[in-house]
Amino acid sequence: MSYRVLLAGLFHETHTFLEGATSLDDFTIRRGDEFLSAAGDGSPLAGALDVAASCGWTVVPTIDMRATPSAIVEDVVVETFWDGFRSVAEKEIVQGIDGIDLILHGAMVSRSLPDVEGEIISRIRALPGAADIPICGVLDLHGNISRRTMEQTQGLVAYRCCPHTDAHEASADGARLLDRILREGKQPTTVWAQPPVVWPPTGVATADDPMRTLEAMGREIEVANPEIAVVNVFAGFSFADMPETGVSFSAVTFGDPEVARAHLKRLCDYTVEHREAGNVIPPQLEEMLPAVIEHIKRGETPVILVEPADNIGGGAPGDATTLLRAFVGGDIAESVVIINDPQTVSQLEKLVPGDRTMVAVGGRGSQLAEGPVELEVELFSVSDGQFELEDHHSHLASMNGIQIDMGPCAVVRHGGVTILLTSHKTPPFDLGQLRSQGIDPERCSVIGVKAAVAHRQGYDPITKATYTVATPGPCSSDASTFPFKTIRRPVFPLDEI
Repeated sequence: MSYRVLLAGLFHETHTFLEGATSLDDFTIRRGDEFLSAAGDGSPLAGALDVAASCGWTVVPTIDMRATPSAIVEDVVVETFWDGFRSVAEKEIVQGIDGIDLILHGAMVSRSLPDVEGEIISRIRALPGAADIPICGVLDLHGNISRRTMEQTQGLVAYRCCPHTDAHEASADGARLLDRILREGKQPTTVWAQPPVVWPPTGVATADDPMRTLEAMGREIEVANPEIAVVNVFAGFSFADMPETGVSFSAVTFGDPEVARAHLKRLCDYTVEHREAGNVIPPQLEEMLPAVIEHIKRGETPVILVEPADNIGGGAPGDATTLLRAFVGGDIAESVVIINDPQTVSQLEKLVPGDRTMVAVGGRGSQLAEGPVELEVELFSVSDGQFELEDHHSHLASMNGIQIDMGPCAVVRHGGVTILLTSHKTPPFDLGQLRSQGIDPERCSVIGVKAAVAHRQGYDPITKATYTVATPGPCSSDASTFPFKTIRRPVFPLDEI
């Protein structure tokens, strides 16, 4: 038989300590048949559509909203999503809906709602006729997940990789679980647990411990307990101030919930025992620069300097100038840095390649970062900033699919330093970003990367050395520098536990 499934998406990773707010205009919105434009684009939404097609579902699209990680979200965004979902759902549930598939992030915060995903799921459950409809879908590994989010649903599946190379497949897994529930006619139970631990993005790469071991433990639990369909390991998102910020776990079981809870306790115990290993705080830039210069002298290039404090994937503006200052001050030939600076791009659009002019680059997005850098630059090129991901499994595909829009771009040079200026902040997770603008990353001496760990899928295969460094910016890896107010206490590393 053909099951009728409601499909919806709400995707935002919210940095609550950033200045300003994320408005409705910052979101890309799809409604109705516009959902179909995601088919084949490598995104989580595409993963759900792929399973729907293979299983013969009748998909009932509602609304999909997504935005790049940024500041706290205006309440109108949540209400726009809810109005769009409810207006379709109320009519369709009356006609008969078998399941609901949700494409969520898990760390979305609005001005009035610290737990947006939990609130949305509670509202869905309150709709007439929706109390017993199975809800499945996908969540980001960096979600700050609440009990009510998990325990009101039957099959939310988290990404298992960071960088998020498996976002499409995790979404497909959630959809396949929904299909299993519908075919077998038996709803599982979801259980949830949370240790008192917060880790920064720099400490949650799944190729490294403690996340590597936690993910392995999750898969071992699934293999040893066939009744447990899914074990989710959530690293959390340390830049959102909400009660559940931090590491959490959930399990979807068709068996005894107490057995699943016992396994989650093992994961919590391991997390607490190894809490220091995930609290990765990088050294200062000035400590690492001499080693970078030595690599360059020996021809061991490219070298990557990773700047998590201006991590675009964590919500930062992407326009901090500390690395640029170091490259210019050290006159480092063939060095490259990417700065999000629509103001300067607009100024350069009036010129032609080869023209020289004075510009003030970057430094406007955060009071915590250094200000603009005044430079005389030569314009190398301008473009519309469109490119296709070289790696269709890139972390960036989990956010935007494989077609990326950096907005109007300009490439300029100052001495030996090349600067790619973008108009839409774009996480540096795929080498196609540079190549599309005429920059060959393999021929660079050192590349500044505004990320934490999600760049590794793209950059690790080409680099001779990588150094992650501390610089001024709003995405510090030191949780003690943020003014938390609503997070549960005690919690590591803010407190002794």
